[in-house]
Amino acid sequence: MGDEHVPIWLGSDTAHNARVWNHWLGGRDNFPVDRTVGDRVFGMYPSIVQVARADRAFLGRAVRFLAGEAGVRQFLDLGTGLPTADNTHEVAQRVAPESRVVYVDNDPLVLRHARRLLHSTPEGVTDYIDADVRDTAAVLEGAARTLDLSRPVGLIMLGILNFVLDDDEAHAVVDDLVAAVPSGSWVALTHPTLELGGEGNVEAMDFFNRNAKPPLRARTGEEIASFLHGLELVEPGLVSCTRWRPAPRDGAEPPVVAQYGAVARKP
Repeated sequence: MGDEHVPIWLGSDTAHNARVWNHWLGGRDNFPVDRTVGDRVFGMYPSIVQVARADRAFLGRAVRFLAGEAGVRQFLDLGTGLPTADNTHEVAQRVAPESRVVYVDNDPLVLRHARRLLHSTPEGVTDYIDADVRDTAAVLEGAARTLDLSRPVGLIMLGILNFVLDDDEAHAVVDDLVAAVPSGSWVALTHPTLELGGEGNVEAMDFFNRNAKPPLRARTGEEIASFLHGLELVEPGLVSCTRWRPAPRDGAEPPVVAQYGAVARKP
């Protein structure tokens, strides 16, 4: 995509998390400013690329579990980010072609690419909502056009609560969404931390927040676990997202990254 044809409302003069993340994943849907900021962060904290890739791999494993073993057929993916390989609907519909998936984001570039690239199977449905995750009323109103909220829903919240800086507001987001779906629904969550070897990310995160948007924050494992209060965590609980039900690796455990991941069921 040539930068000279980018509308001004896409903010090509300011680094944006979705595009920087796309750069770390090896994608092309980013601008020079995103690559500059992303490369500076990488230079300060090289593990960030492993974090991005581990988070994406967790998405695939979590959605396969939900669509397979858990039998979920509806998904609400919040803060979906730019499309890459094995997006939520692709993973879910590979297991269950009738799966219905709603993506939520408030980045115009993300929404433009999602509508152009993310197509459902004939048996299922894929839809997109332009909304801020903090506006849970708008999110749920939009989701209800595609999903039956009286039946179980998989809430996909990967790397999104870290952009809700206030703890009370972040708790309210999760509580509102969980309250709106029935027993048997699920939450899949990832969140960056300065634990698990992430201590070196302090300076890099500060640089990112001064040079890109939206700003983000890390939280401790205890703080992240509190978002899932009242829910039943499935094994292995809240762990480095690489260690959540990893694919077999000849007996070797995958390396830890500074990104917690968990999947939990609403009883």
